[in-house]
This record gives sequence, C-alpha cells and structure tokens, in this order.
Amino acid sequence: MLIETYADLICPWCYIGKRRLARALADRPRVQVELRWQPFQLNPDMAAGGMVRSAYLAAKFGGTERARQIHLVVEETAERDGLPLRLDRIRRTPNSFDGHRLIRIAARHGLGNRMADALFHAYFVDGLDIGDRDTLAATAAGLGFDFTEIKNLLNGDAETTAVFNADATARQLGLQAVPCYIFNRRYALSGAQEPASFLPLLDLGVEEQEGVTAAAD
Repeated sequence: MLIETYADLICPWCYIGKRRLARALADRPRVQVELRWQPFQLNPDMAAGGMVRSAYLAAKFGGTERARQIHLVVEETAERDGLPLRLDRIRRTPNSFDGHRLIRIAARHGLGNRMADALFHAYFVDGLDIGDRDTLAATAAGLGFDFTEIKNLLNGDAETTAVFNADATARQLGLQAVPCYIFNRRYALSGAQEPASFLPLLDLGVEEQEGVTAAAD
C-alpha cells in the first residue's frame, strides 16, 4: 500500500499525525506499506530566512494570547500521545522549502521518512531553525549523510523543481490544510486523526491486494 503524506514541517498537527499513523501501522503489521512524503508549504510566501516567531504568531493568530490558547491545545494533545514538544524553544518560524528538499534528497537513499522524523524533532523538540542550511546539513549528518555534500546540494538546485511541482499538485488537488493522507492514490484522510481512524483504510488496502492476488492465481 502506498501512503502519501502531504504535510509541512512547521505544522504541529503534522508532527502529531505522523506519530498516530505510525501507531496505526503498528496495529496492522501484515500491511506492507510504502510511505512517501509530499511537501505542502503552509507559508509559501515566507521569506527565505523565515521570521521572528513572536511576529509570526501575532500576524497569523492576531496576537500572542490567541496563539497561546491554540498552543495549549497542541501541547495537551502531544502530551496525551506521549510525544515530546517544546514550542517555547522555537525562536524563528522558518521557510520550510529547503527542509522538503532535504527529505526528497534523503528519500533517494530510502531515508525520507527518517529524515522527516529528524526534522520534526529538530524543530518541535530542540527548537532549531530548520530553514537554516547548516542546521539542515547537521540534521542530515545525524543520519549518516556527509555534512558538506548535503550543504552543497542545498546550495544548488537539488530537488527544487520536484518540490515546487509536488506542492503545486497538492493545491490542484484542493488541499488547503495538512496533514492529508492519500492511500493508493484513491482514498484520502485529512487531519491528525486518531490511530483508529486509519485502520479501515489500511484494512481496505489489504483486502484489495488479496483480491488482486487471488484474481492473478
């Protein structure tokens, strides 16, 4: 089963949703899954260097008090899920484009999913600026990549067109919010759903595959 996750690295619900999907997959060990990350930028017009977090929150939510209320819900949800989250450490809201490029670079080596996990952790737990190319290269080095090689790729145009095109495809599909999960390019599930919400679609994929196998026999 192919599961394409449309998400953004600065979206806390995408961070939570990724963990919930993993829990659902753990409940269905017989499902053979290919996980594929698909980029979606919540802030496609963000400056390349990002912006100060407090200014971003004020602009997006109309003030720090409203942002605090929203963050409280996110923090309580992450805590219930046993997911580490330190929003207080974040000082800049980054442009996530290079982070999406890095995931696609890692995917060439079968490590796209692990890179997404590493970037989520860097941002939501360590409070790092994942729009900074040195930070991105250091995160990649933690997965065994060469720091200088990754930095050179990011300073070039590696995966730039692919990320632009994938983001554009998401918008053509009508996506306006993430996360959104597409199963076998036929079924969609939106939002950071509870693990149980994924199970019917995972079971459906198994049934369809078994049907194809039986027909072939």
